[in-house]
Amino acid sequence: MPTPAAFYFDLASPLAYLAAERVLHVLPGPAEWRPILACALAGDGTRVEDRGAAQQATHEQRLRSEIERQARELDLQPLRWPEPFPFDSSLAMRVATYAASIGRAVPFAQAAFRQAFAGGHSLEDPDFVLIAAAACEMHPAAVLRGAEMRATAARLAATTAAATQAGIADVPAIMVGERVFAGKDALERAAEQMA
Repeated sequence: MPTPAAFYFDLASPLAYLAAERVLHVLPGPAEWRPILACALAGDGTRVEDRGAAQQATHEQRLRSEIERQARELDLQPLRWPEPFPFDSSLAMRVATYAASIGRAVPFAQAAFRQAFAGGHSLEDPDFVLIAAAACEMHPAAVLRGAEMRATAARLAATTAAATQAGIADVPAIMVGERVFAGKDALERAAEQMA
């Protein structure tokens, strides 16, 4: 029986999107999908503040090109960047946390990632979050109520804090038992650990 695993993600991360499109096919067993806020992690890769504006723009363009190349290699739809990017994922992540509480983390996250990075829609806009929720048969009124509950925000904060304490510095990350896998080939290395 494979060792239990967890897949940590933030819907604002294009790298987490690429991993989410593969995780169900690469890991030999199930993984619990755990939404966390990447902006609260030590290695949040969405911003590089110590570069000049021109250097920052060049760095971001290289990152975007590399992510687009990886999406092509995975035979995904052409990657479309949401505007603005990066976007504030706090609402979407509260909805993901609510979805996890009712057993819909995977379908909601997949639909939301595709809204953001295949559709090019910012998940700062509640309409696109609700479209993703509707795609997995979650009622809009229930979704909004669930996202605004203090318990949902507390659960997201607690999961993020636990991830940080476990050594997760950025998303995507896979935890198998007590080991954290991140970066290139993380899914493959996690799959070997699970086997």
